[in-house]
Amino acid sequence: MNNDFCYAGERFADIQILRYRLNGFDQLTTQQKLLVYYLSKATLAGRDIIFDQMGKYNLRIRRLMEVVFSLLCGNDDSAEFQQLVVYLKRVWFSNGIYHHYGCEKFLPDFPEEYLRKAILNVPAELLPLADGQTPQQMMDELFPVIFNPDVLPKRVNKTDGEDLVLTSACNFYEGVTQQEVEGFYANMKDPEDKEPPSWGLNSKLIKKGGELTECVWHTEGMYGDALREIVGWLEKAHDVAENEKQQKVIQLLIDYYRTGDLRDFDKYSIEWVRTHEGDIDFINGFIEVYGDPLGLKATWEGIVEYKDHEATRRTRKISDNAQWFEDHSPVDPRFKKQQVKGVVANVVCAAMLGGEEYPSTAIGINLPNADWIRAKYGSKSVTIGNLTDAYNKAAHGNGFKEEFVVDKETIQLIEKYGDACDDLHTDLHECLGHGSGQLLPGTDPDALKAYGNTIEEARADLFGLYYIADSKLIELGLLPDSEAYKSQYYTYMMNGLLTQLTRIRKGRKIEEAHMRNRALIARWTLVHANGAVTLEKREGKTYVVIHDYAQLRCLFAQLLAEVQRIKSEGDFEAARMLVEKYAINVDSQLHEEILQRYSLLNLAPYKGFLNPKMTPVTDNEGRVTDITLDYSESYTEQMQRYSKEYSFLLSPLSHS
Repeated sequence: MNNDFCYAGERFADIQILRYRLNGFDQLTTQQKLLVYYLSKATLAGRDIIFDQMGKYNLRIRRLMEVVFSLLCGNDDSAEFQQLVVYLKRVWFSNGIYHHYGCEKFLPDFPEEYLRKAILNVPAELLPLADGQTPQQMMDELFPVIFNPDVLPKRVNKTDGEDLVLTSACNFYEGVTQQEVEGFYANMKDPEDKEPPSWGLNSKLIKKGGELTECVWHTEGMYGDALREIVGWLEKAHDVAENEKQQKVIQLLIDYYRTGDLRDFDKYSIEWVRTHEGDIDFINGFIEVYGDPLGLKATWEGIVEYKDHEATRRTRKISDNAQWFEDHSPVDPRFKKQQVKGVVANVVCAAMLGGEEYPSTAIGINLPNADWIRAKYGSKSVTIGNLTDAYNKAAHGNGFKEEFVVDKETIQLIEKYGDACDDLHTDLHECLGHGSGQLLPGTDPDALKAYGNTIEEARADLFGLYYIADSKLIELGLLPDSEAYKSQYYTYMMNGLLTQLTRIRKGRKIEEAHMRNRALIARWTLVHANGAVTLEKREGKTYVVIHDYAQLRCLFAQLLAEVQRIKSEGDFEAARMLVEKYAINVDSQLHEEILQRYSLLNLAPYKGFLNPKMTPVTDNEGRVTDITLDYSESYTEQMQRYSKEYSFLLSPLSHS
C-alpha cells in the first residue's frame, strides 16, 4: 500500500464503489492474520443466505443474469447489453432485486425480449431451473418478478393499515398473515421469563396444511449447506484464536449454528459481550431485524475487525464514563439504569465485510440487541474507523457542502470540526445511546412492532445529539471547544430536513428506519423550534438556518425524554403518531428542488465497498507464513469470484 491508494472506484445507477484500507494489518502476527483470514472466509460463506432472505427469487435471478452476462460479454456491444450489466451490478450490490436502502424493486432498462432471446442461447444445464422446469416455464415464472412493477413491488412494506407480511417480498414468511405471525410469537412468550429468547429470530414461518411451522436456520435445516461451510471455517478459526475466551466464543457460535436453539444464541451473545481480550473480533450470524417489517426475523451478516488502539483511546473515555452520561440524561429517572454494566467501545479496522454488511455497510455497531442481556451483561460498541476514513476521503472537494450549506461561515465550521464530530456522534450513538435507558418491568421488547426500529434509532441519535453539546466532552478532551458541536447540529438538521431526500425517488415516501429516524428528529424539532431553526429561501434555494444552537439542544433533550418514555413503556400509539406524522411523508416541491440541485453535482447518493482479496502464503512444508492483501480486484471481478467460490445454496457457477 502507498499514499496513492485510490478510495473512489466505479459508478453505476445511484451507486459509487469505494475501497477501504486495512491499516496496521502488516503489524499483526502471523497467527492473528490467519485468524482474520479464517473468520473472513466464514464471513463470505454466508453470501447466498442474505440473497435468499431478501427475496424468494433473488438467487435464481442473480444466477440467470450471471449466465447471460457470461454468454454475451465480449460478444455484444449493444445498449441493451450495457443496461443488463448495470442491472446485474445492482442485483449484486443490493443482494437481490430490491433497492438496498429504499426497499422498492428496481426494474431493468432492457426489454423482456432482449433477455428472452439471450436465454434461448444458454445451455439449459446452466439455467436456474426449478425441478422439472423448461427454460420457457422458468421465464414464465421469473419474468413477472423481474419486469412487472406490480409483482412483489417492495421488499419491506411498513405502510400503516396494510398487512405488512402479505405486502412485503422479504423471504421470512410464506402463506401467513401479519395477524397469524403476531399471534404465533405472542403465544411463545412467557410473561414470567426474565431472560426470554428473541423468538422468531432465526427461522422462516410458513403455513403447511393449515398449520404454522418454523423452518429453523441451522446446519441440518434451512440454509444448512451454507451454515456448514461457515462452521467449517469457524472451526479453523477456533484453532488459531488469540486466547481461550475467544475459543469459547467461537465454539458457542458453532454450537448455536448446529442446534438453531435461540437460548444457545443467548449463551454465545453473553460470552461474546464479556470477551475483550485480544485484538481480533467478529460478528457472524442472524443479527439485525430491519429487513423484517415486523422486526422479528434477522438477516445474516458478517464482519471481521481488529482494534485501532490509538483511536480506541477516544471511545474508551466515553465508555469509562457511561454511568455519568446515564445519570445526567434528561429522561425520567424511572427509565434510567441505576447501574450501567459492561459498556465497552472500540474503534476498529474492518478486515472483511459480508452478508447485509456488504457491499453497503454500517460505520458503527452496538450489540447484542436483547434488552435483558444488555441490562445484565452490557454491550459492545464499535466505530469502524477505516470505513469512515474512506467515506471522508472520497467526499473531499465534491461540492456538496458548497451547494447545501447556508453560508461560508457555516461551511468553515463544518470543515474545521465536521469529521471529528461525525465520528464522535457515531461513538455516542453506538456506545451509549443504544445501551442507555431501560424497559419498565413487564414491557414487551416487541411492543412497538413495525415502529420499533425507527424509535430505537431515534433514541440513540438523540442521546448523541444531546451529549455532543455537553461541556463534559471538552473536559474529557474529546472536543476542542464549545463551538465544535454546532457542526454536528447543522449537518444533522440539514440531512434530516433536506439532503437525505437525494436518496429517495420522486413520488416515494421515506421507508428505511435510519432515514425515518433522522426525518422524525429534524422535522419534530423544526415544528417545535419557535424560531430556533428555520427553512429559508435564498436566491431560490432552500437552506437550513439555525438561529439558536442552545435552544436546539433543549429541543433534542425534550424529544429524547419522550422517545425514551415510549420505548420504556412500550407505548405503541405514541410511537405510531410520531413516526407517521414526522418520519414518512415527503414534500414533493421541496423534494424536486433538492433532487435538481443534487443532480448538478454529478454525485452518487449511495456508497458501498469492495473487500480486499486475501491470499495465504505458504512455505515449502505447506505452513502459512503470511496473508497478503490485494486491492486491485474490480467490482465485477469480485462479484463473479464470490458467485463462483461462495455459492452454497445454488450450485457454483464456473467462470473461464
